[in-house]
Amino acid sequence: MNALVPLPVLLPLCATGLSLAFGTRLGRFQRFISVAVLTAVTALSAILMVAADRQGPLSVHLGDFAPPLGITLVADRLSGLMLTVSSAVTLCVLVYSLGQGMTDRDKETPLAVFHPAYLILVAGVSCTFLAGDLVNLYVGFEIMLVASFVLLTLGGTGPRMRAGSTYVIISLFSSMLFLTAIAMTYAATGTANFGQLAVRLAELPIGVQTLIQALLLTVFAIKAAVFPLAAWLPDSYPTAPAPVTAVFAGLLTKVGVYCMLRTETLLFPGNRIGDLLMAIALASMVIGILGAVAQTDLKRLLSFTLISHIGYMVFGIGLATREAYGGAIVYVAHHITVQTTLFLVAGLIERRGGTTELTRLGGLARAAPMLALLFFVPAMNLAGIPPLSGFIGKLGLMRAGVADGGGWAWVLVAGSAATSLLTLYVVAKVWNLAFWRAAPPGQAATGTVLESGDDSDDDSDPGPDGVFGTGDEGIGTTPPPAGQAVAATLHGRAVTTTSRLPHPMVAATAATIAIGLAFTVFADPLTSYTDRTAAELLQRAPYIQEVLGR
Repeated sequence: MNALVPLPVLLPLCATGLSLAFGTRLGRFQRFISVAVLTAVTALSAILMVAADRQGPLSVHLGDFAPPLGITLVADRLSGLMLTVSSAVTLCVLVYSLGQGMTDRDKETPLAVFHPAYLILVAGVSCTFLAGDLVNLYVGFEIMLVASFVLLTLGGTGPRMRAGSTYVIISLFSSMLFLTAIAMTYAATGTANFGQLAVRLAELPIGVQTLIQALLLTVFAIKAAVFPLAAWLPDSYPTAPAPVTAVFAGLLTKVGVYCMLRTETLLFPGNRIGDLLMAIALASMVIGILGAVAQTDLKRLLSFTLISHIGYMVFGIGLATREAYGGAIVYVAHHITVQTTLFLVAGLIERRGGTTELTRLGGLARAAPMLALLFFVPAMNLAGIPPLSGFIGKLGLMRAGVADGGGWAWVLVAGSAATSLLTLYVVAKVWNLAFWRAAPPGQAATGTVLESGDDSDDDSDPGPDGVFGTGDEGIGTTPPPAGQAVAATLHGRAVTTTSRLPHPMVAATAATIAIGLAFTVFADPLTSYTDRTAAELLQRAPYIQEVLGR
């Protein structure tokens, strides 16, 4: 069974080579490779999750080098669950992107870039979840980030290049900070292996421990978009195509949360900075959701809800109890699926209505009842309406806060409840404006070109909502007539609105909703699994022994 551990990393990397080799010459075979590999990775991840639950952590020491010299990959309950959920979601997003026609078929471009970049992204995410030392954790981050740079700037349009530049600068800064933290850790302990670090860090002076902990937390907080290090996200994600934005928002931020969970439980037990984490969690919740309340563009609104709900996960990490960790893990799995789904739905709304600007939408409940259903279910899940998985995760975290009984814990319980109510208000606003009310005059008609090669947007125009900074600057107050270009598409080709949404896009969105609903149907096995995962994180010994090969 241990031999299966590296396959979630190796299979996408090997498939990347095949995908590059075939390029656009055999586009169907290229798409088949991508779907087949991600299906295999999903199945392997589920097998590893079950095996780790039954047998304990699994590991592979590549090259048969004894730790800490070699590369160690470890699959325990936490990484198994993260692998399974993330691979299932990335498979759904890939199917969605195929329905949207996101392969690169431009004559000017010699290679189909999307599939190789997407597979490398999956390999980087898997490497991060399986890494048994800080260096390979960094390598996984860099693999993932290099691919994300390509995906975020596909098409080379002005808005995407500006957003991509911001993303690149922030990512490079966090990477340099990560390297600094690794260098300091190695200088202080003589190792980067998680098993050895778990022992040696405790022997260092408290000031050195705190400095290393602060550096690593800062790096992971940037990746996770935790306030106040999240200002880059609302301007970066909404400009990308819907599938890219969905996988970034749903998955990449959770990689940062996973790293916070792993390092805080394994390397820095004792919860020395729990109060600071809870204060940051409260700020993320409140400021993020207030930012969402102020938005009129759906993609930017969802970006702010993402920042807000990351606070729930940091809340669990800050409490640092078994029940809190269990609730945080449930919420991570839930949020990966629901946030991905909502951004996929945003892409469907844009294709059906011609925009994601809520002031220019309306009547979609009558015009596209299936689209209304696809939005309503994950929206209620995000708001935490019983008995959906969002409610289960929030309830677990709030119960952990009440059981803790501390001052910050009670403040976070109140903040969690208020954030949940404001989230309900936000999704209700989207429902009322985009779906329930009558269609406004001049709404985009079928055949309107959404995107083409013109990136000459005018940021001096505040847009239809009359407010700068909401993402609609330069769009104009009325939808463009049919055939008029307004922005740039993924590969410089026109995309038109349609009254009938592509079946693969609808099916993929429905599949992510089904995954979220499965968390509700199988809530008892899920919470039991996450409780065992939390116990394993607090025990530390099984993971340490497996990393060290004992």
